[in-house]
Amino acid sequence: MACGCGRKSRTKEITVVEPARYTYRIVQTFSHARDAYTQGLQYADGKLWEGTGEYGGSVLKTTDLERGQEQIIHRLPDSEFGEGITLLGDKIYQLTWNENTCHVYDRTTYRKLNDFRYVGEGWGLTTDGEKLYFSNGSSTIYRIDPATFRREGSIVVTLRGIPVEYINELEWIDGKIWANIYLSDQIAIIDPKTGIVEGLIELGGILPAEEQEPTTDVLNGIAYDAEQKRIFVTGKKWPKIYQIELIKQ
Repeated sequence: MACGCGRKSRTKEITVVEPARYTYRIVQTFSHARDAYTQGLQYADGKLWEGTGEYGGSVLKTTDLERGQEQIIHRLPDSEFGEGITLLGDKIYQLTWNENTCHVYDRTTYRKLNDFRYVGEGWGLTTDGEKLYFSNGSSTIYRIDPATFRREGSIVVTLRGIPVEYINELEWIDGKIWANIYLSDQIAIIDPKTGIVEGLIELGGILPAEEQEPTTDVLNGIAYDAEQKRIFVTGKKWPKIYQIELIKQ
């Protein structure tokens, strides 16, 4: 009978980090389609790219923020619920919620190029310029090969050592992953190597009560203009997109 004598017990140490806390200042506001159930947001090529959800209403579109002009690039079939998007190289990637499919389009012509299949739900998507990062509503973010959409690794997002569920829309900003936490007014700033939440942005009250309607839903959507260092946030069926500046507490 093996007694295990002399074996050392190995307990994985949990790193507990107290996150930096931020509030915000609104720099500028832009109009946003009230019927847009925002799932993915990214700023690139001088315009805002947006993927929306809901069965029968999911689209991929662009918006000229200064002029408020929208262009719908693709309408998803009524049987698909659109989710997160990201642009990498000459391609646009768009997830679906329960349909296990990522649609890939040409960034210039908008022509549909390919579909990738994946297991489970699709929620958020972003890129570091080489790989894709994928969320599914859990506390796990997966690193994805953009050529095959195969998972190459993963991190568990933790806040003070505790896993954070409902990681949703993602954006890569200055080497960190920013993530909406579904059903909250918080954005988590995550170390992509460790999964540790290093910062929390509190955005409660950014959409005034008088601008909310019965269909107004949660905060969701983060975009970054790397050239001008502008941060944009919005929500599902919100009438406004906000350019914000962080204020450390």
